[in-house]
Amino acid sequence: MHLPKMTVVGLMSGTSLDGMDIAVIDVMKDNTIDMKLKHFTTIPYDPEVKARLEVIVKPSSQSPEISSMNMLLGEVYADGILTALDEVGLEADQVDLISTHGQTIFHDPLSKSDDPYYRPNTLQIGDIGVIAERTGITTIGDFRTRDMAVDGQGAPLVPFLDYQLLKSDSTGRILVNIGGISNFTVIPKNSDGSDVVAYDTGPGNMIIDAFISWMTDGEHSYDEGGKVAASGAIDYEWLQELMEHPYYAALPPKSTGRELFGIDYAKRLWSEADMRELSYEDRLATVTALTSFTLSGSLRRHIDHEDVREIYISGGGWHNKTMMKWMKTSIPEHVHIGSSKELGVDSDAKEAIAFALFGYLGFHRQPNNLPSATGANKEVIMGKICWGSN
Repeated sequence: MHLPKMTVVGLMSGTSLDGMDIAVIDVMKDNTIDMKLKHFTTIPYDPEVKARLEVIVKPSSQSPEISSMNMLLGEVYADGILTALDEVGLEADQVDLISTHGQTIFHDPLSKSDDPYYRPNTLQIGDIGVIAERTGITTIGDFRTRDMAVDGQGAPLVPFLDYQLLKSDSTGRILVNIGGISNFTVIPKNSDGSDVVAYDTGPGNMIIDAFISWMTDGEHSYDEGGKVAASGAIDYEWLQELMEHPYYAALPPKSTGRELFGIDYAKRLWSEADMRELSYEDRLATVTALTSFTLSGSLRRHIDHEDVREIYISGGGWHNKTMMKWMKTSIPEHVHIGSSKELGVDSDAKEAIAFALFGYLGFHRQPNNLPSATGANKEVIMGKICWGSN
């Protein structure tokens, strides 16, 4: 097989942490492989970079677990994909592409002015090489980093789908997703994409799920229909204190996750509820109200300004009737509130659908981020590809 001549840069950074070995070569293949070294250099790491690397490469209680879990999740994802294909009656060779978000284990989109070596960063694990090998299907993943490379926050990404599929020429719309974190996309009528506003508003189901698990000793993982919260009373004094968290006052673009509103935050709130001697029902009602009111407060900032007449909700929060009831009390009556299913997008499948779209466009070298939502300085093609046998 003949392959055209290419100039290729090879980079290696070894365990010695000395720096970067960089080779520039010309390579082509006909019957044999022909390679010519054009240039080679070793560039040492800056002493501070090397010092920081020496800290993080030391084995710790977490580093081998993270590395191992990256591979394990690849296997888990591959098995899940093959199960789904079996359920729908498809063979792996009938599928062209897998597009995976992976599991976020850390996300910090902000720089630190007092640390010139710190960079906004994000890490999703679930190795695409393992998925491609286990399934035989070409796999694309690791989308967020490319957006961050052009000064975006790498989140939220789903607004790209919202704009492409759900915009309206007749009215402003807000597309809300309530998962672990709550976020929404504001699309003015006749939008050209540059005027879309999207951001994370704060906790969604994350704190609620942690509380219900602790309340039931792990027997339940979520408050089905919001029934437990409905049986309690909101502690409005505590709720007001919780709503003074600086994240809520920050201006978009902004994104958040477990780093701010994860298990450590939930434990702190649980301890505060203990000190207040709140019943389980009252504490669950209060953290449910936290999601409802921080979300509705953010929504109100855009309803009149963008002439919004429709709000469509997706994610697990849509099924929490108590959360929805409390959220709706703060929304003007003329605004229609419904499920994204009304627009033809399954409210539970929306995010997975979005990443299928990102993968499709990325594979075909088409831009798939929305700078007005993430704060990126330009459109880019997100995603890294690992080729399968297909």
